[in-house]
Amino acid sequence: MPPREPPAQPKVGRYLPALAAIAAIIGAVVLLFAWVGGWLAPGRLTPQAMADAIQTANGNVYPGYRRAHAKGVCVSGYFESNGEGQALSKAGIFKPGRSPLLGRMSIGGGAPHGMDGSARVRSMALQLVDDNGHEWRMAMNSFPFFAVSSVRAFYEQSVASAPDPATGKPDPAKMAAFAKAHPESANFAHWAKTAPWSNSFANTRYNGVNTFRFDDAGGGHRHVRWSMQPEAAFEEMTADQRAAADADFLADDLAQRLAQGPLRWDMVVTIGGPDDSITDPSQVWPESAPQVAVGKVVIERSEPQTTGACRDVNFDPLILPPGVDGSEDPILAARSAVYSVSFNRRERDIAAGHASEATGQAPAEGATP
Repeated sequence: MPPREPPAQPKVGRYLPALAAIAAIIGAVVLLFAWVGGWLAPGRLTPQAMADAIQTANGNVYPGYRRAHAKGVCVSGYFESNGEGQALSKAGIFKPGRSPLLGRMSIGGGAPHGMDGSARVRSMALQLVDDNGHEWRMAMNSFPFFAVSSVRAFYEQSVASAPDPATGKPDPAKMAAFAKAHPESANFAHWAKTAPWSNSFANTRYNGVNTFRFDDAGGGHRHVRWSMQPEAAFEEMTADQRAAADADFLADDLAQRLAQGPLRWDMVVTIGGPDDSITDPSQVWPESAPQVAVGKVVIERSEPQTTGACRDVNFDPLILPPGVDGSEDPILAARSAVYSVSFNRRERDIAAGHASEATGQAPAEGATP
């Protein structure tokens, strides 16, 4: 009989490098979640702490509603590309033609039934979808630059803005201390006090104040910001007009204008230069920077946010299609994280029985709205 061959040795060894790589990936993911949750550094500013500060600054929490920009209206229509954006980015949305659009027009603040006449900030959020199903979500505001230059400063601003229980207004001493610690915020304060107020969502310019990166089909890239510039002529609203306006005049005006036909904004992309900050949204890029009109945002319909298609959309500004990427701007990353926290809290509110407040639906049996 021929001698028996020794038993085969286990082949685990050949898989050890792959197993080690998988373990490393899992470990990195765990560490990432731990870092985001603040478990590795309890003193670090977390998205949860940011969301808490925003809620406190708003004065009240309204279960089932967005924690910021709580009052708004759903809109829908399309984006019509003129093809000019293809030289800047390979994003499918820039191919000539129309892509469906879902959006939301809103005012600043956390009160879902606030007075439109007292809202300094108007906002436009959009979800564009190209013919391959790639989504691009945007969150833009009427201010031309961000109030502060860092995530920590934004957090401190929210804390300082919290209403004093005795007066219902922010403590002037805390606000003065914040302004002294963050002198860049003076520019935003000046804008808030002196810039004219628009009298309509339709004639407001909306700015994406954060920096993004466009990647083109040839492997080139550039840093950009964009704005939606209205076709409707700007009309200033005086302080007396704001005081006399109905609580919902912005939504009512939007519906009336849409009854006459679609509303349009030019999407204008500004290309950053070597000296333009990509990490500080409080810094304005020069008016001389190159600009390219890449298409039109066309809004055809509006509907209440309680029943509209935008109700359950998280307009996270870092949900981007191929050809568009975020930048090193830390406030952009923070916005994305806080949007997620806010969305999850709102979903928990609804699941707990607060759907009657946010959606008009009946609360769950036995739940307290």
